[in-house]
Amino acid sequence: MALTNAQMRYYDHNVLRLPQDKRQEYNAQVDRLIENVRKRLHEHTEFRISRVKKAGSFAKHTILRKLAFGDKLDVDVAFYLKDRDLSQETYETLGKEISDFLAEAYPNKNVEDFTIQNRAATVTFVGSGLDVDIVPIVEIADSGGYGWQYGADGTRVLTCVDGQLAFIAARKKADSDFRALVRMAKRWRNYHDVPGLKSYAIELIVAYLLAQNGSQMPVEERFRRFLLYIVQSGLKETICFTETPTPISTFSDPVVIIDPVNGENNVASRITEDERQSIVTSAQESYEAAHFASTENDLGLWKEVFGPKFRVADE
Repeated sequence: MALTNAQMRYYDHNVLRLPQDKRQEYNAQVDRLIENVRKRLHEHTEFRISRVKKAGSFAKHTILRKLAFGDKLDVDVAFYLKDRDLSQETYETLGKEISDFLAEAYPNKNVEDFTIQNRAATVTFVGSGLDVDIVPIVEIADSGGYGWQYGADGTRVLTCVDGQLAFIAARKKADSDFRALVRMAKRWRNYHDVPGLKSYAIELIVAYLLAQNGSQMPVEERFRRFLLYIVQSGLKETICFTETPTPISTFSDPVVIIDPVNGENNVASRITEDERQSIVTSAQESYEAAHFASTENDLGLWKEVFGPKFRVADE
């Protein structure tokens, strides 16, 4: 017998979802960082910030609580920079400026607490275990919130944090279980160490299945269909949304998931063919386990899908 909606929601609420007290703690820590950065920026004429926006899984409420040693908790904070020369901007100039600035803003932190990622500078707070990814976005004036993100690989991507947040908020409004399903999919990815499948890509796959299948099926079946979709499609079909602005590019990447705020951006472009095959293999193994667990009403088998902390009632 399949797990009930109440059981699946219990698992999400009591095991996966970030507790409210922790959310408030991390919000306060991020707010202090933003305020500190704002104050310091007044001393640097090369940085002119038009606005700051919390982004990513934290802002979308799809972030997971820590379930195992080594699990990451990260918050994306977009800093929109204005009055920059787009013709001269590069990741090297922008990344070095941000890195040097953070080291100055936090003189008592160890150098290993600062990391430059592909499109962000990460500040690690050892006490709370929180990573704050500072994402510089070079604002395009009068564009409705759009700006350029620069990558270490020499690329730049047009993005809109407000648009991405609004896209996810609209799915949550249409489907009360949308964020729970995203968290379940992310937990499956983390537990099985599925390579290449970023959180934003997971959100968009779940959103695509919502558009295709609606929200009437039981939560357990919808999660199994998430795995089954990966298996049956092989992630070889292009995922796109009706609200994606044109033009929409054609891509030759192994996996193509079009960014709903930019038709010329494939959010899955970094997934390699080997990673695609690994994702599909992991999904197939987990689907078979989930299908058998559902048929036999075997909670132990569900732990093969989600890990040893899976539970659907108080113990």
